[in-house]
Amino acid sequence: MSEETGRQRIDKWLWFARFAKSRSIAQKLVLAGKVRVNRDKIDAPSRLVRPGDVLTLSLERQVRVVKILDPGMRRGPAPEAQRLYEDLTPPAILTEPVVRNGPRPTKRDRRVLDAFHSAVSDDDGENFPSDDED
Repeated sequence: MSEETGRQRIDKWLWFARFAKSRSIAQKLVLAGKVRVNRDKIDAPSRLVRPGDVLTLSLERQVRVVKILDPGMRRGPAPEAQRLYEDLTPPAILTEPVVRNGPRPTKRDRRVLDAFHSAVSDDDGENFPSDDED
């Protein structure tokens, strides 16, 4: 009956659109308060959504803003899932991979660094001149 009106449960839509690996994970996402529909925080996975609704999803490493284009009929391949929504996420919000300067420190490098930090914290600043001494 909900397919006739173009409305669908939010947990089912999140699963169809591949924002969640399973429907139970989609339900947990909604129950955790990580989904907003048209700026309203929702707490029921049974909430019906329709084309034109804007979802704000707080995922692991990013916040995604998507507009629902189609309720979908099944969980299909990724290209089919991407046709269910329009991504409105601003490019600045999308996370970029972390760029490291140089190679990772070796275990020996970390030990030396830890020894240095523990020596500095043990001194409690005794080796540094105070403002009182002139």
